[in-house]
Amino acid sequence: MPKKTSKQINISTENKCDLCTSSLCCTYVTEELLTPRSKSDFNHLLWQVSHDNVEIYKDEDSWTLMFKTMCSNLEIDGRCGIYDIRPDICKEYTNDYCEYDEPPENSWQLHFTCHDELYKYVQKRFKKWP
Repeated sequence: MPKKTSKQINISTENKCDLCTSSLCCTYVTEELLTPRSKSDFNHLLWQVSHDNVEIYKDEDSWTLMFKTMCSNLEIDGRCGIYDIRPDICKEYTNDYCEYDEPPENSWQLHFTCHDELYKYVQKRFKKWP
């Protein structure tokens, strides 16, 4: 059943993007990672999360590398500036259940925004960390 706002607007997949003022789906890029297991794997993740606007999270499905960076084609009003020629991944994206419905971080089991956070985790995970 569609949600309703305080003004009793029916929210559906057809109008949800128009109501989303922050265009959250266009403010980051993610890549699924192989599940890190070894010290070497985590050492590589430590290097990645040491960069600005790079985060790592784990949800029930996988580990994910996230680059917090806005799409350069996003217009001031939140619309896509290249909508007719947008990449296939954008065309295939569904808003059936998206950032507008619930913040993605609600499903994260682990989240690392910097080297120090991940470093504390690996120190606990591995009894002997270099």
